[in-house]
Amino acid sequence: MASEMSQHDQPANGQERLLQDFPFTSYEEWRQAAEQMLKGAPFEKKLVTRTYEGINVQPIYWPDHAEGLDHLNSFPGFPPYVRGAAVAGYQERPWDVAQELPYGTAEAWNRAARYDLERGQTAINLALDVAARQGRDPDQAAVGDVGACGLSLAALADLATALEGVDLNSVPINIQAGTAALPVVGMLVALSQQRGMSLEALHGAIEMDPLGALALDGALPLALETAYDEMARLTDWAITNTPDLSSIAVHSDVYADGGGNAIQELAFALATGVEYLRALQARGLNVNAVAPRMRFTFTVSANFFMEIAKLRAARLLWSQAVEAFGGDADAQRMTMHVRTANWNKTTLDPYVNMLRATVEAFAGVAGGSGSLHVGAFDKALRAPDEFARRIARNTQLILKQEAHLDKVIDPAGGSYYVESLTDELARKAWALFQEIESQGGMFQALQAGTPQQLVAGVAEQRAAGLSARKDVLVGTNMYAHLNEPKLESQPLDYAAVQRERAAQVVQQRAAVDPEAHAATLTQVRQSSEEPVAALAAAALAGATLGEIVAALRTNAATGPTATPVRAYRAAEPFEALRAAAEAYRQSTGARPQAFLVNMGPIPQHKARADFSAGFLQIGGFEIISNAGFATADEAARAVIESAAPVAVICSTDDTYPELVPPLVQQIKAARPNTVIVLAGYPADQVEAHKAAGVDVFIHLRANLYQTLDQLLRKIGVIA
Repeated sequence: MASEMSQHDQPANGQERLLQDFPFTSYEEWRQAAEQMLKGAPFEKKLVTRTYEGINVQPIYWPDHAEGLDHLNSFPGFPPYVRGAAVAGYQERPWDVAQELPYGTAEAWNRAARYDLERGQTAINLALDVAARQGRDPDQAAVGDVGACGLSLAALADLATALEGVDLNSVPINIQAGTAALPVVGMLVALSQQRGMSLEALHGAIEMDPLGALALDGALPLALETAYDEMARLTDWAITNTPDLSSIAVHSDVYADGGGNAIQELAFALATGVEYLRALQARGLNVNAVAPRMRFTFTVSANFFMEIAKLRAARLLWSQAVEAFGGDADAQRMTMHVRTANWNKTTLDPYVNMLRATVEAFAGVAGGSGSLHVGAFDKALRAPDEFARRIARNTQLILKQEAHLDKVIDPAGGSYYVESLTDELARKAWALFQEIESQGGMFQALQAGTPQQLVAGVAEQRAAGLSARKDVLVGTNMYAHLNEPKLESQPLDYAAVQRERAAQVVQQRAAVDPEAHAATLTQVRQSSEEPVAALAAAALAGATLGEIVAALRTNAATGPTATPVRAYRAAEPFEALRAAAEAYRQSTGARPQAFLVNMGPIPQHKARADFSAGFLQIGGFEIISNAGFATADEAARAVIESAAPVAVICSTDDTYPELVPPLVQQIKAARPNTVIVLAGYPADQVEAHKAAGVDVFIHLRANLYQTLDQLLRKIGVIA
């Protein structure tokens, strides 16, 4: 046995000797080598990345960055839940594949839901349209609100049709109900009674998020205090009747869709959740009962490690906040839903959106989301068909069943980078949260416009980053693919949808028993202790959502207003340029053309010619290139014969002083309206080139969008 032990010991001793032969390099030695490689360029400028969160991302992380972080000693399933809400992670319960289905009619929604549930979707994620979220029937709503962003729900029959064939006792259901959550719960209870379902078995969420609605829409259809009253009544009912049904939602996606950064998402979500806790405590509910009824929705974008750290920091922050309210360990556990971003999705080269969403879904799972929605790659163009839904859904299934991400808990845990980033995000978000608190809380901050202004400020920085091509949207502001097959845009005919749904509601109203209908609505007006039972009775009697809401909120005060967060996609300005160029092609038969005036041999002009071609193609220009010209006379003749409205001179700074004046003079003499562009920006020559007739300079520091917009306007493509 002793002999065997000594044999087992030998590899370890050999390993120790091997490590002694190769001593570890210190950070200082690595830093010195890196600075030598930079040849005098500043280390901080070249190798340290400044994010839109104001965080300096180092080129390398080592143990010192994670030293002393309190959360490193935590475990999954225990406060502060940085490493996950469940002890066994996804092995205890996999994340829910909870795809949104953005169809406006109950029949279309049901067909998609049943099809997808048979093919890997594991949870219902039902977003209501704008009209339903605000408690208005289709015939009371404006065109554009009916069928927009979700299901048009006006009566119990609509909900029954949408959920036909769906076993709600086994499939989690989440309904994004806006400010109409309490009446919608009444409809769900009525449906349960019709089907003989167990209310106790319902699990998921009926989401009410009035501050999120205020930030998104800029107005609430009811007073905030009334909304909090309804939230309290709904939550109190859920505590007694549906142990696993959440009733309060906090959506940070409205801020992400406006271009906000991770710190803003975290801080505004935290401030919203805290305000809801206070509001319900003031109405007699205990934090240990309320906090577990809250469901947070975060957006994940393509900054992979930042998004993982954000989700981990969110759980830490919420645990800390709930603990401050006196909440126990279970109450500190965050319920988290994650959705992929809209901000970075494009209509140009749209199949790239599949890759973006894959990275985002990976980050959502690695960050510990409890449920996940992956957006369809063509969402910016149309409602997804079966193919688009399948790709989005299968992205999750591959991550689970082929990449096996459900087998390891918190796979990013222990990374010096991720742990340091988690801590820094949490600290910065807590500081911003305290600023919001100092303004009186999230509602007061929204009315003052603080979150909106902060988000808009970051969005402006992001837009500048895209125009400078510091940031890249593949296929949109770099690597344009002008000959890609176009996906057909299929905008919804909102006027037709509104007419159809309004007619259906009129028919539904005509078919009810008027006495029973009136009696149940009277009961809704009078009921305060048991509102859900009265709401369910009204739904069973045929009352519409709008009628129920009107009865529930008799004599309700006017709701507050605020500047809405402007939600848009980062690619939209560039898409508008390409759309203008495409409209020009359709009207004239050709794209706007740019002639590359390549001067001298290939090594002399190639770098700037390639740069210019890529730059101009982003604006939809067709590039006319060549192997280079020996003389200005030869080049000028070629430009004039081409009749291209834009000529781009490509050569070197050294050759420009002698080359540019005669070349520009000849071109302008024959075709005065030709726009002359110089590739490069030789600062000491710029004024002379302008005097010679150069109109525009394109170079690495040029504002891509403004330059292309200027060129397209000069040649009449944009009016």
